[in-house]
Amino acid sequence: MDNQEKEIRLNKYLSEIGHCSRREADKLINADRIQVNGEKVVMGQKVTPKDRIEIDNVLIENHNERNVYLAFNKPVGIVCTTDTRVEKDNIIDYINYPSRIFPIGRLDKISEGLILLTNDGDIVNKILRARNNHEKEYIVTVNKPVTSEFIKTMTNGVPILDTVTRKCRVEQIHKKQFRIILTQGLNRQIRRMCEYLDYRVIKLKRIRIMNIELNIAVGKYRELTKKEFSQLSSLLSDSKKHLT
Repeated sequence: MDNQEKEIRLNKYLSEIGHCSRREADKLINADRIQVNGEKVVMGQKVTPKDRIEIDNVLIENHNERNVYLAFNKPVGIVCTTDTRVEKDNIIDYINYPSRIFPIGRLDKISEGLILLTNDGDIVNKILRARNNHEKEYIVTVNKPVTSEFIKTMTNGVPILDTVTRKCRVEQIHKKQFRIILTQGLNRQIRRMCEYLDYRVIKLKRIRIMNIELNIAVGKYRELTKKEFSQLSSLLSDSKKHLT
C-alpha cells in the first residue's frame, strides 16, 4: 500500500526532478524513447523513485538539485528546443548550463530577447497554463512607417488563425517601430498581425515576461532575484484563480 501511494505518473515525475516539462515527457513517451525497468512505457504509466528510468538508453537520476530560474537574452538564430540531437543551434547547447534546464515556452528562431529557463517542471506548467493571462512585451521594427490606423487596428484585434486577436496595448515609439503588450500567445502572433496589415517585421525583440524585464546583454543569462521570483509566483497564483 505504501509503495502504491508513492507512485506518480511518469510525466509528472520527470517534471518534478527537473528533467523536462510534462509536455516534453509526453512527446518522449509517444516516441518510444523511454524505458522503465527495461520495458517500453505507455502514456499514463506510473513510477516510483526506485524504478530504473532510461531515456535513449541513458539512465535518468534524481539528484534533487536546487531549483534554477534563469532569464536569458536569446540571440537571433538560436532555437528554443531541448532536443540537442536535431538542432545544432539549440538553446541548451548555447547556454551550456552546468545542470539540466529547459525553456519555458518559445521564442522564434528569427526573434530575440527574453526567455526564461528552469529545471522546475511545476512552474513551467503553471506559466504555460496561464499563458493567456500574463503580459509579454515586445519592441517591433517593421519595413515601413507606422500609421495611426495601424496602431488602432493592432490594438483592437486582427483576424489571424481563424480567430481575432485579443485587444492589446500598442504604442508607436519611432517612425518604423512600436511597442506591443500581449496577453495571449498565438503562433507567430505579432508577425501574422503585421502581415495582415501588409507590414513585414524586420526585428522583433521581447523585453518583458510578466514582471521579469530584459536587462542583460544579448547571449547572456542571469538568475532571477528573490524579489522577481516572489512576484512571479504571486502573479501565477492570481492568474490560476481566474483560469476556468
